[in-house]
Amino acid sequence: MTKPLVSVQNLTVEFTGNRKAKALNQVSFDLAQGKVLGLLGESGSGKSVTLRTLLRLHPERTTRMGGVIEVAGQDVLSLQGRALDQYRGGVASMVFQEPGLAFDPVYTIGQQMVEAIRAHDGVDHRTAQQQALHMLERVQIPQARRRFDAYPHELSGGMRQRAMIALALVCKPQLLLADEPTTALDATVQIQILLLLRELQKETGMSVIFVTHDIGAAVEVADRIAVMYAGRIVEMGDVAHVVNQPLHPYTQGLLASTVNAENRGKPLLAVPGSPPDLSNLPRGCSFASRCAYATSQCQTEVPPTVATGASALACWHPVSLPQAI
Repeated sequence: MTKPLVSVQNLTVEFTGNRKAKALNQVSFDLAQGKVLGLLGESGSGKSVTLRTLLRLHPERTTRMGGVIEVAGQDVLSLQGRALDQYRGGVASMVFQEPGLAFDPVYTIGQQMVEAIRAHDGVDHRTAQQQALHMLERVQIPQARRRFDAYPHELSGGMRQRAMIALALVCKPQLLLADEPTTALDATVQIQILLLLRELQKETGMSVIFVTHDIGAAVEVADRIAVMYAGRIVEMGDVAHVVNQPLHPYTQGLLASTVNAENRGKPLLAVPGSPPDLSNLPRGCSFASRCAYATSQCQTEVPPTVATGASALACWHPVSLPQAI
């Protein structure tokens, strides 16, 4: 059996600043080479924390991490110094939610790309410049030479996002982490960026972990979906299985609150209540207070994650729907 590119086992993350919060609780998943995993869930469910942990971006002084993260055979949580620097960008890279904040505003797009290439590949300035221009062209930026010399604020939102993708891919990482890369863009540009990401992923054979609130985007881009709630993965499986045959009440709630052709013109069924406080998680299932099927067991015992055929599920009382949502 082929070893997965990414293996995360029992990952926990706790922030220990002025207010402690258990951001991730026993998160486990594998990702094969060349596959795309979509992370779904409400704000605060742990999606972005998962990506930042995979890249070791949380401040170590105020963060406690446990479990195992292996990417391309490397124990990520044990990396230090130069090895960690080479891992970031060289093995795993990230497309951030807001490229305007991810780029340094006092350097041009080209300067930042050339610096990344030279730091990881050790090539001369001219070669790095050629590689940067080639990547800007690959992400379909018009007049790449002109954009190469532009500052981040001189580009539109869509162009900045393409430039951010180019910066993330220019050192040929094996794993791309995409944190809601289309959130601030209009609908037309969102579709263009999603199609571009999928095209580049297929061309390069890299693996992708894609964070989104948009179920339609996840269906378009991902091979598998992991639904997160209160720092845990509550349901995970192939896209078609999770979308058409969801078993966890939270997954069903997310799908029911999304506009599609079948419920157009009808009131959306929003998930009642709000997510729990991560600094004071309940004893049992974190979703119990919002779940119509919760029992006393749900209130007092945390459900284990169990493989159920094509899916993995953390629920005491999974509910099969009579038809696909």
